Amino acid sequence: MDDIFKVAGRIHSIETCGTVDGPGIRYVVFAQGCPLRCLYCHNPDTWNIKSKDAPTMTVGEIMTDVRKYKSYFKASGGGLTLTGGEPLMQKKFAIALFEACRQEGIHTALDTSGYTGIDDLTKEVLNRTDLVLLDMKSVDAEMYKRLTGSPIERNLDFARHLRDEKIRTWVSFVLVPGITDSEEHLHALAKCFKNLGNVEKVGVLPFHQLGAFKWKRLGLNYELGDTPEPTVEETEQAKELFKSYGFVIR
Repeated sequence: MDDIFKVAGRIHSIETCGTVDGPGIRYVVFAQGCPLRCLYCHNPDTWNIKSKDAPTMTVGEIMTDVRKYKSYFKASGGGLTLTGGEPLMQKKFAIALFEACRQEGIHTALDTSGYTGIDDLTKEVLNRTDLVLLDMKSVDAEMYKRLTGSPIERNLDFARHLRDEKIRTWVSFVLVPGITDSEEHLHALAKCFKNLGNVEKVGVLPFHQLGAFKWKRLGLNYELGDTPEPTVEETEQAKELFKSYGFVIR
């Protein structure tokens, strides 16, 4: 790649001091564009990669800002996280951004569903990735289809690739009452994560209604409008189940 700092990507937003998107204090870049249509998505405004509301930024522009936070990264064990949307819809940008981080010793985390699949460009991204934050959603094909509108195979293939390449991975899923919260489903998830062998931590993300207003603003039908948020007790019970399999909770 001739000049990585000139490579541009469409950016939804940036969070300069994130604490939930990987270890330590993180500079979080939210890439525009996503192929999935998750029922509980709280950022449906990231879906359209050609959105006029998403500016184009070069790697150089981003890195100029990122460098301001290197002392925070060093003190906390943090770094830069590329998320979305789905960041692997912009693979050349992801490669360039992570290469720039690698050249400056900045830890990189990739937050992805893995839905775009494994190809040579994806492998190039992963070669420059220190940690993958994999959104698994479900291991049940029918449930995954209902939640995302897409088949599960690419997600599972991506997870297997991470396993085979022994890439550090944290996984997460959204705890949705009446859909993903059954004990049977939670055990199936835990067993899958355990069998992968490379999963270090599990994130149990309680469903919330905070993004419902965006669906309304965009004229979209929000199917989960009447779905309750899980209680603190229900969320803790789910976490305890994963702990029983030996997992650390994110």
